[in-house]
Amino acid sequence: MVKLNGQTADIAGKSIAEIVEEGGYNPARVAVELNGAIVPKAKYAETVVKENDTLEVVSFVGGG
Repeated sequence: MVKLNGQTADIAGKSIAEIVEEGGYNPARVAVELNGAIVPKAKYAETVVKENDTLEVVSFVGGG
């Protein structure tokens, strides 16, 4: 299991790009942290999460 935004999720073996898409996030408006390190957007497709990883997906919203 992987910890995704504080919740356990069965997403080990998936790329960050897949997780972002399946989660309904807009890839242009998110930042992703894997085990405490920011993952560059260019690496989303090639970065695969593993068992016991911690993933945080933060979505940016506009407003004023």
